[in-house]
Amino acid sequence: MIQWLFQRLFSRPRRRRFSAWQIELTTRCPLRCKMCIRDAATQWHTGDMSITDFMKLVPYLRDVEIAVLEGWGEPLLYRDLTKVIRLVKEAQCQAGFVTSGWGLDDDYVSELIHAGVDFIGFSLSGATPETHNVIRANSNLYSVLRSLQTFQELKAERKLTKPKLHIVFLMLRDNLAEVPLLLDHARDLGIGEIVLINLIQVTTEWQEAQRLFTCGEGEDLVLLREATAKARELKIRLRMASLSPMEVGVCAENPLENLYISVDGNISPCVYLYPPIPSPVRKLFCGSEHSVAKVSFGNLFEEPFESIWNSEPYAEFRNCFARRKRSFDEKYPSLIGSQVPAFKPGEINLPPPPEPCRTCHKILGL
Repeated sequence: MIQWLFQRLFSRPRRRRFSAWQIELTTRCPLRCKMCIRDAATQWHTGDMSITDFMKLVPYLRDVEIAVLEGWGEPLLYRDLTKVIRLVKEAQCQAGFVTSGWGLDDDYVSELIHAGVDFIGFSLSGATPETHNVIRANSNLYSVLRSLQTFQELKAERKLTKPKLHIVFLMLRDNLAEVPLLLDHARDLGIGEIVLINLIQVTTEWQEAQRLFTCGEGEDLVLLREATAKARELKIRLRMASLSPMEVGVCAENPLENLYISVDGNISPCVYLYPPIPSPVRKLFCGSEHSVAKVSFGNLFEEPFESIWNSEPYAEFRNCFARRKRSFDEKYPSLIGSQVPAFKPGEINLPPPPEPCRTCHKILGL
């Protein structure tokens, strides 16, 4: 989601070596969301990144455009969150995260604004309490909407443009009908951006039944076409993940420009390749079951970044995507820098992605 989402939130030209680093501050979360990988996990590594360890990352952030301060936990639970935001900003790096809104009150909202956070996405799984509160167990929809309202009121009172606020909505079969109502909530709150995302990491039969995308011909969902028209009328930017496979040179996580750092310092190409559960990870890919080993190319708390980044295994992992990107760009030069059309996977015969990515729905452009 990093590349797909945050390139749309920040329009300035990229000036630095890396587009985004996703940094996991905690794996703790008070919610028990039905769509989370934790729902099927028998073991969960619970922990927080110490502020001392985070300080080891700060010098590298001057080469990074955006620090996404989240992973498999709820960032608002991290006690040094505002301190971390200030450290990121001192490195002249953008700072933000996606949150469930858990524990936000007026004082915490004020502290985050004062710390200089640039963007916050609020994650919803329904536009009514009956839907959202069931899918995101232990969450309360009205509390989340109230937090959004508090941010907007304080920004208006202080005449601020930041943080940029948006809503991230996970599309499921149980909540799709509520997208029009979601647009009404956004209008009432003055939120100008909604991102509709897919359930990528499928680990349970419930999740498999709930995913909206297909691995073949996509459904023509009239409701989403109507929602797009309504968003246009309301002047709300509605961004929607594809519901059918596309041929892509590089997945939306873009490991050529982005990376993920786990709570214990392990560097992985993306969040999906290093969840806080034992390896290997069971997953369902287009309906079939697979077991995939977690991927870490080194620990940044124990060795220099360049030795990890330039290691042979990591370089070869990225080269797989570089070869795919070159092949795609050569075949379709007019599409460079623009939206990828809906090719069927395998239609243009790209080089294979790295082995761990071959059973990820992201490689299908979903």
